[in-house]
Amino acid sequence: MAIRAIRILRIMLYKRSKSGRRRKRSKRGKAMFAVGVVSVLWGTTWLASKVGIKHIPALQLSGLRHLLGGAMYVLYFALFKKMIPQKHQIWRIIWMSVIMFVLSNGLSVLSLVYMPSGLGAVVAAITPIWVVLLSYIFFKHIRFKVQTVIGILLGFMGVAITFFDYVQKIFHSDFSLGIIFGLIASLTWGMGTLLTVKQAKDMDPYFSLGWQMFTSGIILNAYSYFSGNFVSYSKVPAEAWMAILYLIIIGSVIAFGAYVYALKRLPATLVSIHSYINPIIAVILGNLIIGEDLSWFIVGGTVVTLFGVYLVNNSFRRKLRRSTSQKTQIKSNKV
Repeated sequence: MAIRAIRILRIMLYKRSKSGRRRKRSKRGKAMFAVGVVSVLWGTTWLASKVGIKHIPALQLSGLRHLLGGAMYVLYFALFKKMIPQKHQIWRIIWMSVIMFVLSNGLSVLSLVYMPSGLGAVVAAITPIWVVLLSYIFFKHIRFKVQTVIGILLGFMGVAITFFDYVQKIFHSDFSLGIIFGLIASLTWGMGTLLTVKQAKDMDPYFSLGWQMFTSGIILNAYSYFSGNFVSYSKVPAEAWMAILYLIIIGSVIAFGAYVYALKRLPATLVSIHSYINPIIAVILGNLIIGEDLSWFIVGGTVVTLFGVYLVNNSFRRKLRRSTSQKTQIKSNKV
């Protein structure tokens, strides 16, 4: 009887572990699908932003998008979850909204005033490099491999190649402002990505996301209004409203929701692979729909940039896996 009971117990444990592995694979599969959604949808928002800023100032556009998109999250949590920010959460929501949305998203849209949407997306593609560099700053035990250094160099070199056709504009116009705004936007997005992962441990990320967007929407709209760079909503044409609606539903609600979902279940470096696909979609759509230039320098520079980002991401991910396995082995040895 004892032997039979042991066999039954083994079978039960095996089935339970097999079921657990299956659920884990299912969750990972959904998270990877979410990354795919982000990769495609955020690639299209560059074009929508470019169309929108033809009729409405960039920061006002970004602010309106986040004000209305964030309001959807805020109302959902307030009405159905009975959740409002606690005192200890308010300050965190404010500075995260400044980093993720006022600076990163606001400046990325502002950069499109000075350069094509496809090129803006290429600059944003180096975000994973910032993630690695910032991770190195915060986690000193991480050392750069040769592959990582080469990837970083290729990433920035690719951006330089992409802008080769625009050298004259860079030195004789405000085109350089677009590049500067784009670089700051990608840097702050990398910073926000790491902070979002850390914050998700003790605050519902969707709740936080909604309040961050809503708060940044108030800040950006207030800045636009008091700076005088503001257009009356009654004068905004239908084309701009369509772009704003697209940015709210597709860019803010669906894509951001998928982004946070993926960040909760996958490493930040893995989620950041959306940066490989976003610029490709943005460059192609910009060329096909609004006739933006698509030269061999842009194509070649984009490829070099994305290859550099891949090298950085790949080497960093291997390093983290090796570090995690070593820690696990040390713990098991101690036991």
